[in-house]
Amino acid sequence: MVDRQLQVYAFFDGRLRERTKALITDELIAEHAASPTGRHSDALERVLSFFRRQPLQGKYIIVAVKPWQEYRIGVLSGARGTPAKVLHDEVYATEEEALHGIFTRRVRELMAS
Repeated sequence: MVDRQLQVYAFFDGRLRERTKALITDELIAEHAASPTGRHSDALERVLSFFRRQPLQGKYIIVAVKPWQEYRIGVLSGARGTPAKVLHDEVYATEEEALHGIFTRRVRELMAS
């Protein structure tokens, strides 16, 4: 038996993914770099909303290795009780830099899909 809900979700997600890709520009990335937590344009809000609605498994988080000194990116497993996997490829000095690092990773993944 085919779960029709999953088919509709995949169709909707595919269309939304293509529309979100069209919003990605160098100016949008620069806007996020300038203010990762501040007020954003409509286009950036739409991109961020798309990223937020993704499944928990594989979602990026900020890990404070040394609070207020060193931050890294972690990846959630999606399974309760399983710790996040900390990525050791990049180190960030502030939370804002880490937020922008997560944003650029998500953009690269979106554009590759």
